[in-house]
Amino acid sequence: MTATAPETGAEKGTAGPGPQPQGRRERKKQRTREALVDAAFDLFSEKGFDATTVEEIADAVDVSSRTFFRYFASKEDVALTFQDEQTRAILAALAERPADEPIMTALRRAVVVIARACEAGELGFDPGRFQCMLSMTNDSPALMAGSLEHAQKKQAILIDFVAERLGVDPATDLRPHVIAAAASAAFQAAAETIRRHGSAFGTMSETVDQTFALLEESLNYPQR
Repeated sequence: MTATAPETGAEKGTAGPGPQPQGRRERKKQRTREALVDAAFDLFSEKGFDATTVEEIADAVDVSSRTFFRYFASKEDVALTFQDEQTRAILAALAERPADEPIMTALRRAVVVIARACEAGELGFDPGRFQCMLSMTNDSPALMAGSLEHAQKKQAILIDFVAERLGVDPATDLRPHVIAAAASAAFQAAAETIRRHGSAFGTMSETVDQTFALLEESLNYPQR
């Protein structure tokens, strides 16, 4: 099951019209892609990330490994689709925050809303898949490395989004870069805390709330 949060213009890099209706071929491709993701997470939950092979994922959908690689570059790429869904949902939630809300407050509330949705199975998120992702990144150094690299790439999207919200040019203003880096660090700190200390600070959403609260106390630029 995948999240249904809308894709924002900030993430796509353009603010054009909404998606056009899909043709039969596109719908078939989308179903195959979703089936591969579903099969992958079923196998990840059963066997673990490192023990699951691309061939097993493809076999579960009755397609070839060649077909798998038309959709994903690697099994890490499949697993990280969940982070893509989270990013889209966070940007959508951030876009709905009041225009006069300080940036870190807006980020904190957007991130916490989505973290809670992941845990509760709301907004189209699968809580089992969320927990699977947390466990896999804890157990697999390869996926952890991929997750960090993936987060760094997504940080560029957040920089542009924050810059637009602040009404500044990221080429001449450092604040969007600082905010995006701090937000990424806060999320990673929460995830690392959960991995190392379990529920000592509460659930993932509660821990994220606490890490962002620390930033909110000291790093909260007003809106334009």
